[in-house]
Amino acid sequence: MSKKTADQLFELIASLTKSEKRYFKLMSSRHTIGEENNYILLFDHLDKLNDYDEDEVTAHFKGQAFLNNFSITKRRLYDHILSSLDAFHQSTSIDAQLYKSLHSADILYNKSLYDQCSKMLRSTEKLARKHERFAVMLEISKRQKKLLENVGYAHVDAKEVQQIADGEKEIISHIDRFSTLWTLKSDLFIELSKHGVPRTTERVSYFKDVYELLSKELNSSSLSAESTYLALHAQSAYHYALQEYDQCLDVLNKNIALFDANPIFLAEHPNSYFSLLTNAIFVNEKLVKFNEAKFLLQKLKAFPKTYGLDLSEDLQIKLFSSTSSIELSSCMLRGDFCGALELVPIVERGLELYQDKISPQRKAYLAFKCATVTLGAEKFAESLKWVNRVLNDSRLEASDDILAFTHILDLIIHIELKHDKLLPYAIKSTERFLKSRNILHSFEKVMLKFVSKLAKSTNIFENEKLWEDLYHELVHLKEDAHQNVGLDYFDFESWAKSKIKRVSFEEVIRSKFVTLARA
Repeated sequence: MSKKTADQLFELIASLTKSEKRYFKLMSSRHTIGEENNYILLFDHLDKLNDYDEDEVTAHFKGQAFLNNFSITKRRLYDHILSSLDAFHQSTSIDAQLYKSLHSADILYNKSLYDQCSKMLRSTEKLARKHERFAVMLEISKRQKKLLENVGYAHVDAKEVQQIADGEKEIISHIDRFSTLWTLKSDLFIELSKHGVPRTTERVSYFKDVYELLSKELNSSSLSAESTYLALHAQSAYHYALQEYDQCLDVLNKNIALFDANPIFLAEHPNSYFSLLTNAIFVNEKLVKFNEAKFLLQKLKAFPKTYGLDLSEDLQIKLFSSTSSIELSSCMLRGDFCGALELVPIVERGLELYQDKISPQRKAYLAFKCATVTLGAEKFAESLKWVNRVLNDSRLEASDDILAFTHILDLIIHIELKHDKLLPYAIKSTERFLKSRNILHSFEKVMLKFVSKLAKSTNIFENEKLWEDLYHELVHLKEDAHQNVGLDYFDFESWAKSKIKRVSFEEVIRSKFVTLARA
């Protein structure tokens, strides 16, 4: 077995929960070889390792007979673990239950037990319809046709044939609508992920075209719960991208209500529900609805326990990254830099724990948040380290927005650190990057012009004038929905204001929050 395959075995074992490990050992004990099961011996040893080392493993088991066919042993262990997981999750997986029932129906058919087969298919169809498993329903329809043909057309009722045909058309319609909505949603999110929110007329026009198609599909009759979720999810993303926050929150609340009204759907799609709550928190804070945001954050943290969910690692990662991002943003919004700084080591530990299992973009957003927190707390050297983590990640080539604003933040940190010699090179590097991505918009131009002039200025009075000009230009940009995106990433306006008033950034943020809270 190649090292790659061996690593896959090690990764699979490392991903198992305690319950899954217990079940595996129970299954393995039924297949004991000699005095002790070789599978369990190898499994237990790999389970103790922090990293896979083939030489260490073979040295540990030196003299054991199974080393003679070690590659076969490892392959069988890998397959045995998958079989164990399949059996362990069969009772909790609707899809596993449905396909098991389909297989049972096939067995009954092949044994000529047609009445029993028909009964099994009716029971399976009922469960599939309840959980909107339309692909399985097509498989059921296929088997029902076989049963009719086996009976002979002389004994078949034409109405029964028509019922099957009508049922198939309905199923195919659901599948087709879902496919259309999934494609529209995916196109929209690809555009957002690669290029950020629309900041040109052409891109706004593209978003509006997609929105019209989504609305048309959403207004059609008899959409499944999953198709309805997709359409609403994409619509909320559209409104957020165009900074239409009231409309965005309205759609998010409709989607949350869809889940709350369908506990079965929620239990099967906890990740989606989790994302909805996360997005609703961000938008509520944008709309200065702090109490609503706080309520939803409590709901977010409690929902695994509330619904009795056994968190998968994927959901644990999302819980970590989303709650960390929300809490960092909330602290920043309130000017609570002490609270924000306490969260930074937690983020660091989470990033270390999950490593490559967190997507590069999520890592970048968390690193950017930590950079802004440490910048605001005047820990500039630490902030620079977080910025470099983003800029040095080559996997972020497709994420324009986060990289663009990290470059701008990098310039600010160099200013704070008084890196007079480094600053001109940093300016050129940032300008090259922005031009190469064709994202040198109004906000970026304003910031580059300001930093370039500041880097050349040697007069304190001229510096004060530059800060004042920057502040007024940022205030003006704030009124342009297509160009104020940078202010969502970091409060550059308040940063400039703190320099003009010669007070701390924290003091400006706290004062701003009090004003917002009273409004």
